[in-house]
Amino acid sequence: MVGLGTLLNIVTIVVGAAIGVLIGNRLPERTNRVVTDALGLITIVLGGLNLISLTDSEFVGAVGAGGTFLVVIGALLIGSIIGSLAGIERRLEGFGGWLQDRLMRRGRRAASVTDAPLADSLVDAPLTLTAREKFINGFVDASLVFAIGPLAILGAFQDGTGQGIDQLTLKSTLDGFASIAFAASLGWGVAFSAIPVGIWQGLLTVLAFALGSVMSGAAIAALTATGGVLLLGVGLRLLNLRAVAVADML
Repeated sequence: MVGLGTLLNIVTIVVGAAIGVLIGNRLPERTNRVVTDALGLITIVLGGLNLISLTDSEFVGAVGAGGTFLVVIGALLIGSIIGSLAGIERRLEGFGGWLQDRLMRRGRRAASVTDAPLADSLVDAPLTLTAREKFINGFVDASLVFAIGPLAILGAFQDGTGQGIDQLTLKSTLDGFASIAFAASLGWGVAFSAIPVGIWQGLLTVLAFALGSVMSGAAIAALTATGGVLLLGVGLRLLNLRAVAVADML
């Protein structure tokens, strides 16, 4: 069944986030912060590993030894200009804020009907700026981490071309554990990252199904290396070193 891998990925993200929220509610704030720092460091390591694709033999053979850097730099510059003009980061954050507002309104309506306290941390108190930022950060950062990377692209193409879902199964497992850690410190916003991840991988799967396996090894290496740079930016965000507008670079 084409698309099963992406569906599995969505389920593991949501389930992992739910587990993370349950765990996170029982952890002190300092512990949550340390968990987020650990995720930031791991994300930077993953980004660095992806950069190894700059030395991929097919990539080097296609553009030359020095050309690999130029391809990645060019892709990032063009993507940054187009993305910033289109306001991708702003729109993604706005969508996260809209989701938070919708959840809050539904929670308040449910509370007024039942006239009973709600256990859900999203609706048991008035929305504060900190809670809103936490939700948006969880949504945006998790979306970027789960959507960027070779497994998202290669796995979707493997699924779409009928070669199985092995890579997306691996990605789903990794994302499930990562969403537990993310949600433990960033809350329910992580669960909703399954929406853009599902859309992105779903589109890639449909594209692969329609066109077949058309990506060369050099193109995949270029995407992987560029994704590595973006993951470094996500790591800096998680470590609170700099709010890199990673989504605008897509």
